[in-house]
Amino acid sequence: MDVLVTGGAGFIGSHLVKRLLRADDVTRVTVLDALTYAGHIENLREELHSPRLSFVKGTILDQELVDYYVRRSQVIVHLAAESHVDRSFYEAGTFLMTNVLGTQMLLDAAHRFGVERFVHVSTDEVYGPLPSGTASERDPLRPTVPYAASKAASDLIALSYHQTFGVPVCVTRSSNNYGPCQHPEKLIPLSISRLLRGEQVTLHGRGEHVRNWLHVDDNCAALELVLRNGEPGEIYNIGGGTDMTTRELTGMLLAECGAGWDAVTYVPDRRSNDIRYAMDWSKIRALGFEPERTLKEGLADTVRWYRDNPDRWAPAHRDPTAPKAELAVDSSPTGA
Repeated sequence: MDVLVTGGAGFIGSHLVKRLLRADDVTRVTVLDALTYAGHIENLREELHSPRLSFVKGTILDQELVDYYVRRSQVIVHLAAESHVDRSFYEAGTFLMTNVLGTQMLLDAAHRFGVERFVHVSTDEVYGPLPSGTASERDPLRPTVPYAASKAASDLIALSYHQTFGVPVCVTRSSNNYGPCQHPEKLIPLSISRLLRGEQVTLHGRGEHVRNWLHVDDNCAALELVLRNGEPGEIYNIGGGTDMTTRELTGMLLAECGAGWDAVTYVPDRRSNDIRYAMDWSKIRALGFEPERTLKEGLADTVRWYRDNPDRWAPAHRDPTAPKAELAVDSSPTGA
C-alpha cells in the first residue's frame, strides 16, 4: 500500500507516519508538507532514514505537485491544514485558501487518478459549542470561528466529491489531541513550555471551558482504523479521551511541572471561546477503537518529552513566525 500523507511533518501527521511505517503492508509513505511554522522536519528525523519514506517540501495549493504525487499513491490521508484558532481571527484568508481550496485540489487529483481511499482529517470544532449532550456524525455543523468554519467547509467539499464523483472519502473528526512534538501555540505544550521556563501560564475567564483530550497515539490508531476499515462516504467522530475543564487541566499541568497556582495569571476570555465540545464516538468504537492512554500517564510522558527536548520547542516558543533555514529537500515533481 502506497500512502500519501499531507501535513506529515506536523504534530499528528508525523505520529501517523511513524505508525504507518511500522505496518508490514505499507510499501511506501510519501509526506507532502509545506514546513510552515507548525511543521518540523525534525519530527521525522529517524524515519527519514527509511527507504520506505519519501519527503517532499511543498504545498497542497500547487496543483502540479499534488497531481504528481497523488498519481503515485493508492491512499491519501489529508492532514495538511491551518489549525490555530487565534490565528484564524487575523488570517482568515490563509485558512480558507489552505483548508478549503487545498482540499479541493487534492480531491480533484484523487478523482482524476482513482485513489482507493481518501481520509480527510477534521475536528470536533465543526459542531460548535454544546452546553449539554453530545454531537453525532448526523448532527448539523455550527462552527463559530473562522478556523472551524474552514474545516466544516472542507468536510462538506470532501463528502460532495464522494456523492458526485464516487471518490472513496472518509471524514474523521477528532477531539483535542496532545502529546510529544506539538507546536507550543496549543494549550498543553504552551503551558508546559512556559512552566519549564519559570514563566506564568494564563487561564481564560474562570477556566470553565470543557474539552475532550485524546493522546495523539490513540488518535492515530483510530485514523489507521478508518483508513483500513472505514466505509466510504461516512464520517467518524474520534473521541474517547478525557473530558476536563481548562482549570482542571491546568491543575494537572502545574502538578506535573512542579509549580503552584501562583504561576497562573487569569485573563479575560478570548472572543468566541466555545464553552464545551462533546462528541458521540460509538461509531468508531464499533470499528474496534478503544483509547489506551490515560490523561495522567499521557501528560506525564508529554511533560517528560518537553523537558528532555528544549532544543525542539524553545526556538518556536520565542518566535513562532521566525523564518526557517532552507532544507535540502526537493519540491519539484521531476526531481522526486
